[in-house]
Amino acid sequence: MDPKTAQFQQFRPRLFGLAYRMLGTPVDAEDVLHEAWLRWHAQKVSALDDAEAWLVTVTTRLALDRLRRARTERERYTGPWLPEPARMDTGSPDERIERDETLTLSFLLLLERLAPEERAAFLLREVFDYSHAETAAMLGIGEAACRQRVHRARTRLREGRPRFQVDADTQRRLLQRFVAALEQPDLDTLRALFAEDAVHIADGGGRASATRRPLCGADRLARLYRQIARNVGAQRPCYELATLNGLPALLTWIDGQLVTATWIDVETDGEHIGAIHALRHPDKLARLRAVTKPTAAASLH
Repeated sequence: MDPKTAQFQQFRPRLFGLAYRMLGTPVDAEDVLHEAWLRWHAQKVSALDDAEAWLVTVTTRLALDRLRRARTERERYTGPWLPEPARMDTGSPDERIERDETLTLSFLLLLERLAPEERAAFLLREVFDYSHAETAAMLGIGEAACRQRVHRARTRLREGRPRFQVDADTQRRLLQRFVAALEQPDLDTLRALFAEDAVHIADGGGRASATRRPLCGADRLARLYRQIARNVGAQRPCYELATLNGLPALLTWIDGQLVTATWIDVETDGEHIGAIHALRHPDKLARLRAVTKPTAAASLH
């Protein structure tokens, strides 16, 4: 590996983590990194004072441009849009893309509340720990404007942040109860799983059957999932617990095809599901399936 490529690879986990948090899809993040690499390859490294700052700046600005286009496209998207899981590599801490709460699918969805410029400023300052001065320089704005964007982002996220806990063991236990209820779809059992104001969000993108708008309320969600369980029951679905973006999720397979990836947010009481997200878009599932295989050991029946 030549020195220039080696230097890019050194910062690649951080660059991917930034682009993925900005865009919410691994394929878009990889496209941004490819463009950043082309610009890096054309750059005279000897002329750079700080290679990391240059690469982060270029990646951020490329991701900003792509995010602005994506937001316009998502306004025309059929039904709710959900972020796409990313493969979590194993290895050294740097190679694990700085795993933390800000990489969970629920947090990526929460970031959609922010304007692109706010999202970039928040991520650089609060997640990647660059100073306000460094963040302002990367974004090409004044430091006062940078502080204002970060403050607005914090406020928006605080207002929108659900009252959920991030607890892998609790999520895993509730997902197991959820599967048991699907296999014996009793209305009262399903209703008992959900908080009274629980929300269901499904992303089919107009390509797969899915609710076209968020549904709210334990009764509505219980009826919905009882009907889903009855519809797919004859097809003998295989339910598998997996880890997506660092937290437990449920994969549903039918005849070897991945048909749904589901993740939940848990109420602070640890006993009820506050939000349930169902990824049904076939393109997103196909990319997930490429790095995920059904395993009998993890299957729930």
